[in-house]
Amino acid sequence: MRENWRIKVSVVAGVSALAFSALMAAPAVADEAADSLQEVEMPAGVKIVEGLAPVVGADAPSLEPEADAPFSAAAAAAAAKAAPAANTCLGSTAAYGSKGCFQHNGDIVWAGDTQKDGMSAAVGVYTDYGRAAEVCINKLGVNTWATCNKDYRETGNVRLRVFRYDGDTGKFYQPESWSGWIPVDGKY
Repeated sequence: MRENWRIKVSVVAGVSALAFSALMAAPAVADEAADSLQEVEMPAGVKIVEGLAPVVGADAPSLEPEADAPFSAAAAAAAAKAAPAANTCLGSTAAYGSKGCFQHNGDIVWAGDTQKDGMSAAVGVYTDYGRAAEVCINKLGVNTWATCNKDYRETGNVRLRVFRYDGDTGKFYQPESWSGWIPVDGKY
């Protein structure tokens, strides 16, 4: 009898962990800006890189908000095992006015601007192996993508942080959102 109780508790704990991980893997989107944007303190030495317009004919990610898909444990497991295509944008995350993702083939950081508010989209990139953080800025205007082509260690992981950037003041603002760790080689 006591053994059955332990099995039930283990199953509930496992299902809860799986549901939580699926919830955390979905991109976070804030539809509206806060009444007043909050300044974000950046660590000293963060390099700011102005993004470039994507190459003509590049397969750019969508700037549209992702639809909420019903949760399916089987679909999530299949997607995790599938190898991403060479031009797949991984770790997609979004916050008010900004969207970002990482293309493992070529180590390209994508920064999308989704709001006409006089600010730029910003995508911070952090590594798990000690490389200095950098921020890719999209100054191309609303409804555009900018790319920053980098060269990360293939055995490392990157993490993205999206937020807003005011070029007039040189300051960063919330709301912000973080991706999970993304393997540079694209193999989860």
